Amino acid sequence: MSAASGAPIEVVRHPRARRARLSVDPATGRVKLTLPTRAALRPALAWAESKRAWIDAQQARLPEARPFAPGATIPFGDATLRIEWDERAGRSPFRDGAVLRCGGPVERVPARVERWLRSQALALLSEETRYYAARAGVTVTQVAIGDPRGRWGSCTATGAIRYSWRLILAPGFVLRATAAHEVAHRLHMDHSPAFHAAVERLLEADPAPARAWLRAHGAELHWYGRASGS
Repeated sequence: MSAASGAPIEVVRHPRARRARLSVDPATGRVKLTLPTRAALRPALAWAESKRAWIDAQQARLPEARPFAPGATIPFGDATLRIEWDERAGRSPFRDGAVLRCGGPVERVPARVERWLRSQALALLSEETRYYAARAGVTVTQVAIGDPRGRWGSCTATGAIRYSWRLILAPGFVLRATAAHEVAHRLHMDHSPAFHAAVERLLEADPAPARAWLRAHGAELHWYGRASGS
């Protein structure tokens, strides 16, 4: 890490890197300097520090943090929910139409809302996975959720599928296409033409719009639940 000014710079050495590369992660705002394994560190850091204006410009374009706070609105599939807090209400959030009601100490609202969203994501993704697995005639040994930054789903050779819980914040067609994509890996553990044909067959639709949506808006989903200034 370098913190001479502004945001710290994380140094990562990669065996396939051929030159220094500076990037700002749109999902986290972290600044990364990727270097070849044997590259000299000091001149590379000096070069990176000379790009502070570029770093600042990139970070200024990042999505705003959207805390799960009372009064905030959050996307929920094809709907939008507004968080309403009443200390006297039950502590477990529950959906009331377009409102997500939550009680208990106000400082615990963000954690409770995220926990509720995760549970909803697991339930819906499990249901969609079972549906596409039945269509494909394959078995899925486990469905789990996490919060990865670099992928929306993964499938192992043993049949375990893991998703980002943040898919519950995306439109329904995006979530369904992601589930079909991961189930298709039970047929083809690659991204061959046969795999892509299987995805389209399971989905009964073109998955390209879902991929395009994630490319355009996926980074924004990682800023929900983050405190302002974090």
